Amino acid sequence: MNIIIIGAGQIGLHLARSLSGAAHDIIVIESNEKLAESSSSEIDGRVITGSGTSVELLLEAGVAESDLLFALTSSDSTNLIACKLAKELGTKKTICRVSPLLLREEWMFDYRSNFSLDHIFSSERLSAIEISKYIRNPEGIAIQEIARGRIEIQQIRIPENSNACGKSLLELNLPERVRVASIQRAERSFVPTAEEKIESNDQVTLFGDPSRLSKTATSLRSNTEKEKGANVVILGGGEYGLSLAQMISPWNCQIRIFEKNQDHAETLAEELAGKATVIHADAASLNELREEQVGIADFFIATTQSDEDNVMTCLQAKNLGTKSCIPLIHRTDYANAVNQAKSQLGIKEVISPREVVRRELMRFITSDKYHIVKKIPAGEIIETTIREKSKVAGKTVSEISLPAGSIFVALIKGIHAKVPSATDVIEVGDTVFSIVSEEAKKSFLKLVAK
Repeated sequence: MNIIIIGAGQIGLHLARSLSGAAHDIIVIESNEKLAESSSSEIDGRVITGSGTSVELLLEAGVAESDLLFALTSSDSTNLIACKLAKELGTKKTICRVSPLLLREEWMFDYRSNFSLDHIFSSERLSAIEISKYIRNPEGIAIQEIARGRIEIQQIRIPENSNACGKSLLELNLPERVRVASIQRAERSFVPTAEEKIESNDQVTLFGDPSRLSKTATSLRSNTEKEKGANVVILGGGEYGLSLAQMISPWNCQIRIFEKNQDHAETLAEELAGKATVIHADAASLNELREEQVGIADFFIATTQSDEDNVMTCLQAKNLGTKSCIPLIHRTDYANAVNQAKSQLGIKEVISPREVVRRELMRFITSDKYHIVKKIPAGEIIETTIREKSKVAGKTVSEISLPAGSIFVALIKGIHAKVPSATDVIEVGDTVFSIVSEEAKKSFLKLVAK
């Protein structure tokens, strides 16, 4: 593929390194001369010095013949404009990095359509999603967001004492727009019918609105209507910490956030009123951790910009009795080193934002007609944008005869996303997420992804 990367910062350079050596033609555009010069010796590709919003530079980079453009600078405006220009100049696909604030505004303005974006993401939110997997799903099977964060996928294992055991999907009375999309039972994975009964140890894949899905998952896992949420302490009230707190607050978690900047702590307290307790204190101090009884927490998550502070406070929290500690490590070499020693250090998991983003972006290095979002026991979750030649365009879901082993699980129309019903019409420009088995993949793509 012909790939253009705008921005040779931490994220852009890490992606370029990952693609080096593969059968791709890579061109990186970086505005900082020193960074451009140092990057050129680290990647297998060409580095051009200049702005990614320059039409002349984009044309020099071969944007008209490019298959994929990643806009990965730290500037929202640069990334949005670069993607818009690139699409107008002929690139096939654009992937845009934005701040969490802009992502939170997406329900008010359709950035995707107005700036010709094929995918939009925030590195802070992706990292928060990764951390939340360990908090919101104790078994850590899988949690992922799709459809711009408005639809969540969660895989849970049904325990023996669950009230769901022995009941059919119809009898479970699942909330509207929540769907059991697949079940793995022993060695068999399948898309269930409404009459299928849940059995203990089933691994169930759920799709739905995050707030409704949280209650459904808790109900399926438990033999009681209510389940006590985790006690979570977050170090750092920046975008990583804020995104995480907002993400887990619907799950009945008891959340405390340490923020040492007083003004920011006050702003954070207003934004998270009723969802989290914000503590103005320096959690790098052992006395502060003791005073706030961090030792009783189920999780201590360190999300500051300092790798050293994140690791050391996790060690202190663990020594005080916290059950699970997870540090955010920004430098890849540090992340690798701490990850290798995590069992000795008593750290549950190490989260590297660069690596989380790299994994997210690598899934677009496939086809211009579809993307593989995730592999699950029943097959793959595939994202497809409906084109004019698609055989499903203009039809309702009930009118579409999908191959056995495939099912629509999420639908994006403009800025709106939902789990589709039988009466929803699939139109040109819509984005559809589906579960597709290996056996059904060829027929499904022929039908949907023309």
